[in-house]
Amino acid sequence: MLMMNSLYRNIKVFKQAALPLLTATLVLFLSACRTDDTIVYMENEDTGIAVGHTSVAGMYVLNEGNMGSNKCTLDYLDLSDSTVHYLRNIYAERNPNEVKELGDVGNDVKIYGSRLWLVINCSNKVEVCRATDAVKIGKVNIPNCRYVTFDGGYAYVSSYVGPVAVGSDAPRGMVYKVDTLTLQKVDSCVVGYQPEELVACHGRLYVANSGGYNPPDYDSSVSVVNLKTMQQERQVDVAVNLHHLRLDRYNQLWVTSRGNYGEASSNLYCLRIAEDGEPILTETMNVEVSDLCIVGDSLYYYGVGWNQETQKNTRSFGIINVRTHQVVTDTLSTAPELAKMRMPYGIIVNERNRDFYLMDAKNYVSSGELLHFHADGSFDYKVKTGDIPAHAAFLYKAREE
Repeated sequence: MLMMNSLYRNIKVFKQAALPLLTATLVLFLSACRTDDTIVYMENEDTGIAVGHTSVAGMYVLNEGNMGSNKCTLDYLDLSDSTVHYLRNIYAERNPNEVKELGDVGNDVKIYGSRLWLVINCSNKVEVCRATDAVKIGKVNIPNCRYVTFDGGYAYVSSYVGPVAVGSDAPRGMVYKVDTLTLQKVDSCVVGYQPEELVACHGRLYVANSGGYNPPDYDSSVSVVNLKTMQQERQVDVAVNLHHLRLDRYNQLWVTSRGNYGEASSNLYCLRIAEDGEPILTETMNVEVSDLCIVGDSLYYYGVGWNQETQKNTRSFGIINVRTHQVVTDTLSTAPELAKMRMPYGIIVNERNRDFYLMDAKNYVSSGELLHFHADGSFDYKVKTGDIPAHAAFLYKAREE
């Protein structure tokens, strides 16, 4: 990666030293070839911040881009050098033949084995790249795709199925099963309305259904799918408009509800998976959670709500012990840099070092920010990202023997 960074810096120097005539010719050529597409070149920012000891090679950040703007971009936080480098918009530069670049609305990013999976919602596709450098391997066409999870050499992708349109005639959602080697869809299963995040556990798939296209009649169920038969076994009622769904090491499911944007606020729920695979609701946490990340016994979260009296957003940050179900701390909210965040939109925690990152979408239409915090919650640094940074995936170094 260090050699690649040196190459990018050399390319940048060459561009600055190029003859004006050559530059003008190149601009005209690109304009003629891609008149309907804005080209944004990669930027390599050396933050000057010392990397120090870390088990992470880097981290991909998927920027959603405002819906309809075709501005989904992929960034990379490079931790392989002595100082932290942030590479903005790497996909276009590493995949120059992709005319429309990534597409419209990035919704999920995961690394499975040696491959990087990018779920591009409104462009109806899942891009698959090499995890080491984000060079495209292929893609899977899936309508209105949302999130991806993996199990036993297969990817499972949730899909709204129908077009982006609010209305009672929206179809039930589906989960598509994809062979991770051939990138071929091999099976599918009908679940609830507008399914979101999903996880696999002991031969079953658990899917959070939102019903987001059918307000005020939101879905409120978690679907249970048998992975051998790819048939839905049951749907368990939890709360309206479900969104995120995560599994901890105690076989508990933690699921968030967006609420109905009125009297029912967002919330967090814990479900225990019974021996027969049925998720049983055990506790309502009464904590507004917009996104979360579980590492060990700690559930890191942030929440964004709405105060009717002040007509302003409320924000909270904290950690919950998943074994005891107790809020360990909510004092993160008082940290000065957290208080300055305009619109928290994503969180990810390094499972080896426990340092963590928060993403700030700002005003949704211009560059956001990525903020890094040490394991003790103290602020380290922040960098500018693409529009609406929301999803991230660590590229870990191989463990030393």
